[in-house]
Amino acid sequence: MTMATTTPDAPIASTPTTVVAFNGPDTWTIVKRVARVLLGGLISFAIAMLVWWILVKLVDKPRQTRTPGDVFAYLFTDKGAAANRQEMLESGKITLRDAALGFFAGTVAAVITSCIFVLKRGVEQATMPLAMALRTVPLVAITPLIALIFGRDLLAVTVIAGIVTFFPTLVNVTLSLRSVPSEQIDLMRAYGANDRVTLLKVQFPSSLPALFASMRIAAPLALIGAMLAEWLATGKGMGYLILQSGATFKIDRLWAATFLVTFASVILYTIISAVETVVLARYAPGKSRKVL
Repeated sequence: MTMATTTPDAPIASTPTTVVAFNGPDTWTIVKRVARVLLGGLISFAIAMLVWWILVKLVDKPRQTRTPGDVFAYLFTDKGAAANRQEMLESGKITLRDAALGFFAGTVAAVITSCIFVLKRGVEQATMPLAMALRTVPLVAITPLIALIFGRDLLAVTVIAGIVTFFPTLVNVTLSLRSVPSEQIDLMRAYGANDRVTLLKVQFPSSLPALFASMRIAAPLALIGAMLAEWLATGKGMGYLILQSGATFKIDRLWAATFLVTFASVILYTIISAVETVVLARYAPGKSRKVL
């Protein structure tokens, strides 16, 4: 009979564990992406100026139209250019302040509301239809009511600029938060993470591209909302200046103010795009927006 022999257990060789850490783009890569964004904004502005000049030449109404060169002369070389610049600067400061406050308040409120909607589905089902119904009411119609409730000062302008910022950001961010792959959610739950931790660690970083896309759209809208409030409620800022210039046939001032508002919109869009490039490279490198 053959006896089975036992031998001491041989030590099990431990397999070295390799930790693979994903590093985002290096600093130089980020700088190049930001430079491309800024260059894109500059090209867009140049194209806009070229189209403006061509359209003015095609219309051929010199008494009603002004070229970019005419606006430059009004602001820098004509007699009284210093006074013209000062007037634009004072009005522009008011409008930028109003738009910035409304933009910030509307964006923060939209992000917080989106997070609440994701965590509490019943809240979304109860309030989203009402919010969308209110959004269909033209701003021109509700601005007098807002001015009546909040007064004809900064608060009313902030509310109106915040409204035009709030809704596009709310819809886009909420949709993005819900679009995270279910595998990632299941993995977080398998490790014992609750809904809030999952929202913070997985869903919110994934929604950053949608958030910045909404901000790029909302920034010019905030300017428009602020100008509308200035026109209908406060009687200050670029909105009122443009209205007054048209009513008094001050064509040079009208074109200069319109140009500065357009220029500010391009600048805001470009700045947000540059910030987006840096933030996504740091916190969501796999979702960085492609910059051509």
